[in-house]
Amino acid sequence: MATKPIDDSALSRAVKLSSLAGRVGVSMLGNKLLKYVRSDETRSEKEQEAMVRNAVRVVETLGELKGAAMKVGQMLSLHEGLLPPEVADILSALQREAPRVPTEVMRFEIEGQIPDHDKIFHHISDEGFAAASIGQVHRAVLRDGRAVAVKIQYPGIDHVIRSDLTNLKAACKSLFAMFFDIEFEPIWQELRDRLLEELDYRREADNIRRMTELHASVPEIVIPKVVEEASTDRILTLEFVKGIPPREACSEKYPQELRDRWGRNLFEFEFRGLFEHRFLHADPNFANFAFLEDGRVIVYDYGCIKEPDLAVVQGYARLLRTVLEDRPDDVPQTLKDFGVYKADGSTFSQELIDPYFEIIRRMFREEPPYRFVPDSGVYERLFELGMANWSQSTDAVFPSDIIFIDRTLSGHFGNLCKLQAVGPWNALAREYSSRALAAGTPST
Repeated sequence: MATKPIDDSALSRAVKLSSLAGRVGVSMLGNKLLKYVRSDETRSEKEQEAMVRNAVRVVETLGELKGAAMKVGQMLSLHEGLLPPEVADILSALQREAPRVPTEVMRFEIEGQIPDHDKIFHHISDEGFAAASIGQVHRAVLRDGRAVAVKIQYPGIDHVIRSDLTNLKAACKSLFAMFFDIEFEPIWQELRDRLLEELDYRREADNIRRMTELHASVPEIVIPKVVEEASTDRILTLEFVKGIPPREACSEKYPQELRDRWGRNLFEFEFRGLFEHRFLHADPNFANFAFLEDGRVIVYDYGCIKEPDLAVVQGYARLLRTVLEDRPDDVPQTLKDFGVYKADGSTFSQELIDPYFEIIRRMFREEPPYRFVPDSGVYERLFELGMANWSQSTDAVFPSDIIFIDRTLSGHFGNLCKLQAVGPWNALAREYSSRALAAGTPST
């Protein structure tokens, strides 16, 4: 694959981001003006064409810039279930492969970060085997013979991201408005905080240690170990644990019974993180997981971890209980009780709630247990509802915690669809929501 250095010029990056925001904004404005003279059928077709055209612009620009810019694009791409399929397919390119940085640049970073690297590493592959928004991963072998994966942060990426944040906010408002029509400020604040956390690989190493401790009695989840002597704030070396990649795991090469086990283990991993540990692996990109033939799931990449407040977690648990106990009339007040309501203080209307409630209730039905499948029509229906109800949600108030929680849950439901998993979702939801509600009363 061709390599290319990161554009680290603040002016150049600002121009590109501003240009992108401007082109998307003009496209959106033109589409809004023309909708008044189009028929309903033509309007829908043209809106979708505009979304696709703008998605291509996003992928081309953000994929090239990497850093905070690309990370924002990845966040949008993980809402694939709530986007038109054509748009989701284009944005998914940001989840796969970023252009790789030249070998000599990454090797210079290793030499600067680990002066005695020759005493630690027997061999480091020149070719990176994975590239992402803020770092590149290389295979390596230690002097003691252990195979490892070395995640190397792009040189200067911390400066690039902090510079991007100055210019990216305005651009993101235009990009986000392609798909959503809600208050952007809390979303931006939460995204900014998570982005800055991901720059610190020592923090990620701490996250891995804590996640390992929390899952000490859960053999179904495999967490690669940190190689302490070969890790710094910009280099993270982990034992290399090879598994079946997601695309292969979802194929007919493996029996559905095994895919169901993988799906259940993924489901429990996320529900355990939210409702029991309150230490949530909040990057559901399917590339962050791999699978073993005995049913275990390998979990990679701990840069994005969400530690939600107990009050929010218990709010989700109570909301889930309204679904499990078939109490749709209690949903508006349950949402308000944990901070989700309209700006004037009123609850969301029952008319707005009921269609969503029905969809979620089907997912958590007891018999027959729900099977997640790509062509179920569920996500298409959610997208249709979102488009139809935009005007009622523009003044929504919500805790910032829910941004990454919702992103994680919706992303994992998409992963379960790819596995076509069926499982005892009702029983598991009851079990984990009970654990959250048994945790006591949140402190004030």
